[in-house]
Amino acid sequence: MAARLTFFPVGNGAMTLLELDSGRTVLIDTNIRANADDPKDATPNVAKQLKERLKRDSQDRLYVDALLLSHPDQDHCRGMQTHFHLGAPADFPNSSNKVFIREIWSSPMVFRRASKLHTLCDDAKAFNAEAKRRVKVFRGGTPLGDGDRILILGDDQDGKTEDLTAILVKADAVFSKVNGQADSTFSARLLAPHPKHQEETEEDISSKNHSSTILNISLASGGYQDAGRFLTGGDAEVAIWERLWERHKQHPDWLTYSVLETPHHCSWHTLSYDSWSELKEKAAVSESARKALSQTRAGAVVVANSAPIKNDDNDPPCIRAKREYEAIVASVNGSFVCVGEHPSEKNPEPLVLEVLSAGVRKVTPPVTTSALGLGAVGKQPMPHGG
Repeated sequence: MAARLTFFPVGNGAMTLLELDSGRTVLIDTNIRANADDPKDATPNVAKQLKERLKRDSQDRLYVDALLLSHPDQDHCRGMQTHFHLGAPADFPNSSNKVFIREIWSSPMVFRRASKLHTLCDDAKAFNAEAKRRVKVFRGGTPLGDGDRILILGDDQDGKTEDLTAILVKADAVFSKVNGQADSTFSARLLAPHPKHQEETEEDISSKNHSSTILNISLASGGYQDAGRFLTGGDAEVAIWERLWERHKQHPDWLTYSVLETPHHCSWHTLSYDSWSELKEKAAVSESARKALSQTRAGAVVVANSAPIKNDDNDPPCIRAKREYEAIVASVNGSFVCVGEHPSEKNPEPLVLEVLSAGVRKVTPPVTTSALGLGAVGKQPMPHGG
């Protein structure tokens, strides 16, 4: 099968499913609003949409091979306790329709930087407790099986991850295992978070948006390695993207993407320190942050997982940010898509992008042979180089 990315219509939130060419699945964030479970409410039932796309294992459990929480804001983990099993595999309820998480990907710095000023929501606390349970299982020496596996993304402070080398990915490193298994159709570079930057203030450290996990994921498809890349960065704001550019401008390929999920739901503060509502067109763009987010492949697609974008004072999403992203992809014959407007504001549906050797294509679910003939969102060179 070809690699596929599904962006669910969750308003100003995030929930993205990666279906790898190998058949394995990776879910990044969840934002399942309570109203989405109410059949009388118009809120898209993204839990149902997700579960329809998942497979069942030999024990009849719906599952994802890996789940990443980019950072613990509620709009990135809402619905975690209701729709996912958190706890020992043996405690999975019989006949449950919850999703079984084979492996968790978690950054300790994401939770370390959640200060008293930013109290974690219940779903974030539950996810954090589950991550700690899995680390405890690993430290106990028991071989990790499905439902106990965890991958730690980035070092913790004060040497707290020194004994976790076997399940640790250091910043800037590349990993290519999913659920403990090598997967030749997938690799990901961990770009952030890093340990505390020398210029960071305590206020910076206390911001969960300052510590979002940033991955650049390479996807194989149809026999082509690195057929497409997906850059995802949670709610990382302008200072983080500036630092990434300064850190990697000598090897910008580390930031190159075929698909970008706009950080922080198309927020202006990913690209600028200035207030959009106060300064409007006088607000200045950070050239370094824009550079970091401009490393496009031919036909790149920029996706805003946000509410519909209006020409108003809102941020996020912000109309000026949308214009910047449209300008970024214009030079490579690319496209900008807002999930909250796909295919219409009144009836938003999951946005499905399929990574093929010839480019990234928008697919109308359910995926059928005829659907694959839809026009390309963008076209990439073949084969793809560095």
